[in-house]
Amino acid sequence: MTTSACNPRLPLTDIKTYSARDRVNLVTVDTLLTPGISKVPAWDAEGFDTLVDRIRQARSKNRPVILSMGAHVIKGGLSRYLIALMREGLVTHIAGNGACSIHDFELAYLGGTSEDVPTAIEDGSFGMWEETGKWMNKAIAQGGQQDIGYGEALARYIAAHPERFPYRDDCVLYQAYQLSVPATYHIALGTDIIHQHPTVDFAAIGKTSGIDFETICHTVSQLDGGVYLNFGSSVIGPEVFLKALSISRNLGFETFAITTANFDLVDLGDFRAPIGGSDPLYYYRPRKNIVNRPVSCGGAGWHFVGDHRETIPNLYHALKNSLSTIAHNK
Repeated sequence: MTTSACNPRLPLTDIKTYSARDRVNLVTVDTLLTPGISKVPAWDAEGFDTLVDRIRQARSKNRPVILSMGAHVIKGGLSRYLIALMREGLVTHIAGNGACSIHDFELAYLGGTSEDVPTAIEDGSFGMWEETGKWMNKAIAQGGQQDIGYGEALARYIAAHPERFPYRDDCVLYQAYQLSVPATYHIALGTDIIHQHPTVDFAAIGKTSGIDFETICHTVSQLDGGVYLNFGSSVIGPEVFLKALSISRNLGFETFAITTANFDLVDLGDFRAPIGGSDPLYYYRPRKNIVNRPVSCGGAGWHFVGDHRETIPNLYHALKNSLSTIAHNK
C-alpha cells in the first residue's frame, strides 16, 4: 500500500488492545429495565396520546413503525423494552448508529458495557478492547463477503457462536434477527471504537452499512400511513431518514401521510413555529429533518421532551393499554 505525500497516514497495525473482561463497566445486564416488572415513571406530554393512537392505527393497517435511536437508549438499560416492542409487533424496524451496535454487542458477550472514558482517554486505552474489535470486525468482514447488511452480519455472528454470547437474549440486534425485524446501523467512519482496532476493514463497514441504508430506504418507501420515531439521535438518524425519504419520493412512492416523533432532552418550545438561522435551535437536526420537513405535505410531527428511561417505558405501556382496551371492547 502506498501513502500519498500530501496525505500521510498513521497505520493502525501496532495498536495495543486489551481484554474487555478486565474492564469496569458502567452499564450491566443486572441494571436493565424489564417490562411488567420495573416501575414506570410518571411522564406525559401534550400530543402523546395522539401519537400512541397513530402507532396503533399504523400497525392495525400493517404499516411500518420505525424506531431510530442513539446509543444512550441501550446505555440507559432499555434493551428489553425494545425487544418487547418488536416481539409484540409494535415496532417493525430498528435503526441506530455504530455506538448502538457496539453497546448492544458488548452486553451480549460481556454482560456489561460503557467504560469510564475520562480516565481511559488519558493513557490511550479508551476503546482498545480486543474482543469487541476483533469479533465485530470479523463479523462485518464476513457480512461484506456474504452481501448482507451490518446489523444482520453481527446477528449471524452471534448465532454462529452462542457460547461466546451468554446474554444474547437481551441483545436487540440479535433478537431483531430472530424475529425477522430489520435492524440497520448507519455508520460514520472514524466515530466508533472498533474503527481503532488493527483488524478494522473500512471497505466492509462501508459495504454492509450501505446495504443497511438500502434496507431502511425500502422501509421508508412503505411509510405512508406509518410512523417514524427517533430517540436521542441528533445527527445520524435525522440525516439518514431525510435522505431515505427523498429517495422514496424520487422513485414515486407515496410517503406523505406519515407521522413522525422525536424524543430528546432538548426543549424546543414551540417546535412548529418558524425559526431563523440566528437561533441556535435552528441547527438542531431532528427539528427540521424529523418533526417539520417530512410532514410538510401531510401527516404530523411531534417533539417530546424527556429522559429515555421515562419516555420508552411510557410508550410501551400506553401502547399495551391501548391494545388491551380495544381487545376488551370487541
